[in-house]
Amino acid sequence: MNYIYISYFQDKLRLSKIIFILSSCLLFLGNSLQAQQEPMYSQYMFNMINLNPAYAGNFGGDNITLLYRMQWVGVDGAPKTGTLSWDRRSVDSNVGYGLQVYNDKLGIETTTGIQAFYSYRLKLAYSTLTFGLSGGALNYQAAYSKAVTSSPDDPLFAQDINIILPTVGFGMLLNADRMYLGFSIPALLKTKVDIDNTLHSTSANNHYFFTGGYIFDVSSEIKLKPSVLLKAVQGSAPAFDFNMNAWFQNSLGFGVSYRPGNAVVGLFEIQLSPTLRLGYAYDYTISSLKTYNVGGSHELMLRYEFNLPKYRPVLSPRYY
Repeated sequence: MNYIYISYFQDKLRLSKIIFILSSCLLFLGNSLQAQQEPMYSQYMFNMINLNPAYAGNFGGDNITLLYRMQWVGVDGAPKTGTLSWDRRSVDSNVGYGLQVYNDKLGIETTTGIQAFYSYRLKLAYSTLTFGLSGGALNYQAAYSKAVTSSPDDPLFAQDINIILPTVGFGMLLNADRMYLGFSIPALLKTKVDIDNTLHSTSANNHYFFTGGYIFDVSSEIKLKPSVLLKAVQGSAPAFDFNMNAWFQNSLGFGVSYRPGNAVVGLFEIQLSPTLRLGYAYDYTISSLKTYNVGGSHELMLRYEFNLPKYRPVLSPRYY
């Protein structure tokens, strides 16, 4: 019992020092760096490296995830996003890392990028605290010359934009066997591009992401995982995703998400083999856009896991 109290005190002391150092770093970053916008995913809770770099290597082993999203089917120029990510961590290591390439298209705008991830885990008495960093570059292109306007000879639409932008992110994750809490700023750099392909600082605000979830055992064969995502930015009302997922026999999952004033999402996952997992999400629009978005939004996810820990059960899916 004395060992537990000593361990708890040491954890609190280490945690206080780390939080102080990171708070100072974040204060510096907030005053000196600028940021970009992040794509949206409905299955973020199954591949959270997109939101929080602290998830790199969270589960151990090697994980390759392919995700493709078609948003607002039937609407001209609607977003289409594809990502391919890999992350890993050895079971006996506190360091995780990963890599992601992505392509995001919205109307005449196309963003292609690559990001690297690094995470470090601190083992506490009853949980694990992980800090993560991401960094990379993205190629932003805007084909203004292809835009249809009321003034075909408008000089503002005569020149296209093609520029490389840096990207940096930060995240924290506190997790135990059945719960997790996360905080992240996926895009710390605030930049904007002018029509002449020059890069400038902007007063845009950072986007903050808060995530949390818990796993309940309904029975020996059914597990429930409620979770929530909060997206906050100064000057706008907070945006929420409320989620409920159920897993049956660790091989079949169903869920639903609700974005107030935006969409209701149906989620489906199946563990095809001990290493292969397939997921699908359908968004039904409930905002005023539903008049034009009769086809909803579709999202596919495929994950392959290998070099798994030997102690891991054959069919034990990643709940977060």
